[in-house]
Amino acid sequence: MSDDGPGDGAAGDGASADPAGADALTHTDDAGDVQMVDVGAKPDSRRRAVACGEIRLTPETIHAVEADAVEKGDVLATARIGAVQAVKHTWETIPMCHQIPITNVDTEFAVGDDRIELTVAVETTGKTGCEMEALEGVTTGLNTVWDMVKAAEKDADGGYPDTRISDVEVVEKRKDPVGE
Repeated sequence: MSDDGPGDGAAGDGASADPAGADALTHTDDAGDVQMVDVGAKPDSRRRAVACGEIRLTPETIHAVEADAVEKGDVLATARIGAVQAVKHTWETIPMCHQIPITNVDTEFAVGDDRIELTVAVETTGKTGCEMEALEGVTTGLNTVWDMVKAAEKDADGGYPDTRISDVEVVEKRKDPVGE
């Protein structure tokens, strides 16, 4: 799914590389046409990626989440399912991602006074990384929180002035040879 950049061996994966060693565009061919990177010749590696992000909510909504008093149900349990499902289906939503074997997904929520933070760790053994899967898990998990609490967050005009998803980022990416 997640294709590794030039620093992770992508230049040798069939994409055209700049002879000077500058960043190559790994998802385009010499004519500029979009392509999926060929990772077939790469050795399998154990890979892990961790992404995180947050959703800002009103303190009243946070209290309702903590008290399991949201009308739609258990917000964090539902968001956890959404995050895992998104990880498993990333290849279907990001056009040039490879379908990879997911070996593990961990989700962790931290509830603050005005926000819920979500961290998603994804592991795989294969030829390409899993950071896009971790990012998809975070964004879908946070979108699920929003969907679950939107009635409480909506103002009189139907807007969401206090609600926002932010700070989504990859915080860890690891690749280890198989057998070590």
